[in-house]
Parts: sequence; structure tokens; C-alpha cells
Amino acid sequence: MAGGGSDGRSVAEKLFAIADAFQGREDLSLSEIAARANLPLSTAHRLVAEWVEWGGLVRGEDGRYRVGMRVWRLGVRQPTAMRLRRIAMPYLEDLLEATTEHVHLAVRDGLGAIYLERLSGADAVSVISDVGSRLPLHATGVGLVLLAHAPSEVFDEVLASQPRRYLPNTLTEERELRRRLAEIRSFGISTSLEELTRGAFSVAAPVRDATGEVVAAVSVIAHVERVGEPQFALGVRMAARGISSALGYRPAGE
Repeated sequence: MAGGGSDGRSVAEKLFAIADAFQGREDLSLSEIAARANLPLSTAHRLVAEWVEWGGLVRGEDGRYRVGMRVWRLGVRQPTAMRLRRIAMPYLEDLLEATTEHVHLAVRDGLGAIYLERLSGADAVSVISDVGSRLPLHATGVGLVLLAHAPSEVFDEVLASQPRRYLPNTLTEERELRRRLAEIRSFGISTSLEELTRGAFSVAAPVRDATGEVVAAVSVIAHVERVGEPQFALGVRMAARGISSALGYRPAGE
């Protein structure tokens, strides 16, 4: 596209600048989008309206904008994500059979966890996650696992974003989050109790590729009454190890 305006950028480049404005942020006001994309407010208003009409952005009741499901679903379809889902599926299906609750596979994108897959039992607890959903790292089991193994600057960005306390158990303070992430790295698993969804708990574990890098997380979300049942932690560990092995990961000494 040509004729993008006085700053020399095309309309497409300005639209991409708006998309890039959301890097590291869950939501933005119109003025924040304009500033981060280096656009006049009137131009940002017009182009954001086009994004909203297409489904790339959604405007909340608070007037702030968030990335829409259409963008996330496109991301889920990219080749790397498709390969990961294909490799993980047999292990996710086994985990579903063992637990009869929700089974998730997620990857990190900025300060969010994007859900690549969700399998659910008939009587599974009610949750807000779905394929293509993007939920905050600090408030989800998979997100905490991914944050625990992310570069240190990602943790700094989470703190700078003023993470929201969704429920009384949601961790938002630096000291408690650091302690929690250290425990996840030490024990190799995350257990969350009513941190994003009332009546639910989750168990999550990291998935590693052939280099040993954590590239995803697998989890189960279940009714809180089942928190003491041993198959959740065991099953999540086994699923994560199986997917990691299928990706070529070999622990040291093997």
C-alpha cells in the first residue's frame, strides 16, 4: 500500500506499528497506542477502528484495547506451533484419560501464555482458557512455569506492567513471585490454587526442546476438591517428559 501519510510509512506499516505497540502489554488506551506506534491520535483512531472491525483488536468496557482472538488463532496455526501440537497430542490425550479434567499446552508470547491446545473432560471445571486464548504469565499455572524459565528481563517487564491480582491467591509482589518461580525451577512443577479461577487448581510442568530450552508448558486444571489426588502431578510430569523426549530432549547423564 502507498500513500500512508507524511511520515513516509505505508498504511500497512502503520497497522503493523499498532500491532507492535502491544509487545509486552496486555492492553492499551488509544492515546497509548498512538504514542507507542508514533502516530497522530486521529490516525491511530482510524486505523485502530479498522483493526477492531477485522477482529485483530477488541475494545473492552473500560475503553482499553486488547489483541483479538483472530490474531492469536493465526499465531496458533503457524508451522512451529502446529508441529508442537502434533507431537504433544498423544501425551495430552493420555493425560486427559488419566484425569478427566482440562489439559492444556501453552507457549509464551511476551507477557502472556498462548494456549495451543485444550482437551476437556465432560464434567471438567469451568475455565476461561481456550485454544488461542492469551492469559497473563503471573496468574496461570502454565504461565508461571514459562515465566520461571524465561529470561530475567521478562520478569522485570511483568513487574513493570503492574500485574493484576485476580483473586486473593494471585501473586503480584516481587518477593513472593521470585520465591514462587525459584520453587518451580527447583521442583520442576507448578501447583496453583484458585489464582485465576475460583473453584479450580492447576498443575503445570515445562516442555523442553533438543537444546534443553523450555519452549512450552503442559498443565491440568481441575476442580479444587481434587487437589490432593496424586495422578495430577504425576500425569503432568510424565506428559511433559514425553513431549520433551519427542522433541529430542535428553536430560544430562542419559
